[in-house]
Amino acid sequence: MVLSDRLQAVASLVTAGHRVADIGTDHAYIPIYLLQEGLAESAIAMDVNEGPLKKAEEHVKENGMEGKIRLRLSDGFEKLEPFEADTAVIAGMGGPLMIRILSAYPEVTRSMKELVLQPQSEIAKVRAFLLEEGFLFIQEDMVKDDGKYYPMMKAAPPKDGRRGGRRKGAEKSLEPDRACVWDETGIRYGKLLLEMRHPVLREYLDRELEIRQNILAGLQGQTGERIRIRRMELKEELDYIRKGLDYYAV
Repeated sequence: MVLSDRLQAVASLVTAGHRVADIGTDHAYIPIYLLQEGLAESAIAMDVNEGPLKKAEEHVKENGMEGKIRLRLSDGFEKLEPFEADTAVIAGMGGPLMIRILSAYPEVTRSMKELVLQPQSEIAKVRAFLLEEGFLFIQEDMVKDDGKYYPMMKAAPPKDGRRGGRRKGAEKSLEPDRACVWDETGIRYGKLLLEMRHPVLREYLDRELEIRQNILAGLQGQTGERIRIRRMELKEELDYIRKGLDYYAV
């Protein structure tokens, strides 16, 4: 099974030897790849819609994975039991839906050893949610695939009350040490990506800087309340982009 750059990067975040549940599996590409490469002990491919699950079943059969990959019609974690999988992969869906899935069945979410997440939108909201819930960020990655940028992360749910990180300004009781504090720049672009000076994030920030500078220049000479507010928004966004780029100036 040959994966796209995006799916390959997602699959690479899964810890080898884990039992995997792929939520919103679509064509079951990731479970098939992980089993073919001997990187997963077992896999459950789950989707809320019958159409994609049928496609997944066809691909499972085509690759001789019957009996190795179980298929389930499920809304998120609905049909998954606590401790039935070690890794949950949730990739290719919007951030708000991802948050809903993680929140709907907390006993399942917190039974996982790790979550591999690749939200398609509102990535900062997903990071903020994980931090507020006490998840520990283990790894972040970012790829450019077919002209689009895809950040992704591996996080572990809190165990026995452990808090894995916190947003700056959150309650002091949630702070394990200063190194775990995420500021707004880290939440927007990924604290671990910034600290490792990820080259794809650098390319993304350079592009975003140019886009916003061009928009701001195009507003010159225009007046009105809407224009004023838009200028303020752009200047704030540019400020955070430059803070992100400061990591690469070291």
